Amino acid sequence: MVNIPEYYAGKNVLITGATGFMGKVLLEKLLRSCPAVKSVYVMVRSKAGQSPKARIADMVNCKLFERVQEEQPDFAEKIIAVNSDLTLLELGLNKEDQSILAENVNIVFHCAATVRFSEPLRDAMQLNVLATQKMVALAHTMKHLEVFLHVSTAYANCDRELIEETVYRPPVDYRRLIDSLDWMDDELVSALTPKLIGQRPNTYTFTKALAEYMVQQEAGDLNVAIIRPSIVGASWKEPFPGWIDNFNGPSGIFIAAGKGILRTMRASNDAVADLVPVDVVINATVAAAWYSGTQAVNRPKSILVYNCTTGGINPFHWGEVEYHVISTFKRNPLEQAIRRPNVNLTSNHLINQYWIAVSHKAPAFMYDLYLRLIGREPRMMKTITRLHKAMMVLEYFTSHSWVWNNDNVTMLMGALSPEDKKVFNFDVRQLNWAEYMENYCMGTKKYVLNEELSGLPAARKHLNKLRNIRYTFNTVLVVLIWRVFIARSQMARNIWYFVVSLCFKFLSYFRASSSMR
Repeated sequence: MVNIPEYYAGKNVLITGATGFMGKVLLEKLLRSCPAVKSVYVMVRSKAGQSPKARIADMVNCKLFERVQEEQPDFAEKIIAVNSDLTLLELGLNKEDQSILAENVNIVFHCAATVRFSEPLRDAMQLNVLATQKMVALAHTMKHLEVFLHVSTAYANCDRELIEETVYRPPVDYRRLIDSLDWMDDELVSALTPKLIGQRPNTYTFTKALAEYMVQQEAGDLNVAIIRPSIVGASWKEPFPGWIDNFNGPSGIFIAAGKGILRTMRASNDAVADLVPVDVVINATVAAAWYSGTQAVNRPKSILVYNCTTGGINPFHWGEVEYHVISTFKRNPLEQAIRRPNVNLTSNHLINQYWIAVSHKAPAFMYDLYLRLIGREPRMMKTITRLHKAMMVLEYFTSHSWVWNNDNVTMLMGALSPEDKKVFNFDVRQLNWAEYMENYCMGTKKYVLNEELSGLPAARKHLNKLRNIRYTFNTVLVVLIWRVFIARSQMARNIWYFVVSLCFKFLSYFRASSSMR
């Protein structure tokens, strides 16, 4: 078998979703680690008055592509932007572009999807199922296609406790659902959504399950593979540690905790946090396409599915996530933090609601009141409302654990040459979670919030100031409680004096014991 860079040499690759988080990393990895790849077509729509070509030119100027820019200064010449909109008929492609793709493309990476968990069912079906169906139809026209790789999610079948590396039959026929959505109005679709998705928590996981089954049914003689990543986080090693460019998923929660805004969250400390670094997912994706392409003659009858997860191989729990996030942001604070980082995880709904009222809503209301008094626009309650929506979306995943079979991932790892194992490493057994979480948190600081490390001394000073304010507030509160309750009641005073005398006796006994030793 040829190695991975040799396989991609001279190949034309097509990527959808190239402007998204995973798509960017995939594009950068292919261009840097497979330097002989002939060209990479990226399907991009016009946005905010920018043409697809201009959007790609802006994208490759970001920090993510600095390493490949140094190693291959002319890398951008291999990127070919194709004007496309996946929601339109025939993907919005003109006849000329359809012909070019049909004649030239060898490998397809279909990464495009909506990752909004609260997306209305009609929109989620449009982007996750119908767009994928159109991509499969386009793939059938490609004369030299070797592999069609579909990026799904490990949570597509989260209604099961044990998830095998196989495509499961969904409870709803995707064809009938597509036909039904044509005549249903939005109100009826919204009313039927809970019954349709069943035990799944949202339309995202439901439509990704439908898309997998649709790919299996309509693939025909296409050589298809499916990658299922779990919660995709910042990069582990490539192109550098901690790269992240968005607030999605846990990143926004980490930032809210670092700013001192998030104080409580409903989660199980013992539930597995199935985070997987984005470079691990991309390395596995590139390797999976290589394996399917080199095994085309002897390929298995069923579609190869890869559960790209960490929980069963190198488990990490939400309680540990909380500890590392808070400790990192205490050592390396975010600028202009509102309170010192501290988060309470609880699986009890009532306790969580209590802490939301006490630690989120009450301080937010007081802060907004202060802003009104000084003539500024209140904003904290809006921030808290957005935060609570994000927390509700993640609650299901922070309170449950799953068991994923990883046999195909293990097989794929074993098929790599020693050199490919280094260049395309996706062995999460080597992942040090403490180091990774620190890099992840620092990545949110540097690449999402664009905060310079030179500002750390001032941020630490500000955090110490917040600590002193907290201590002062607590002292004043104790004095007020004393004046209002204890000083006015003889019984309260007696109890107070009894407690103080017990403490004094204990200290005296401790000192006497120490001196005797």
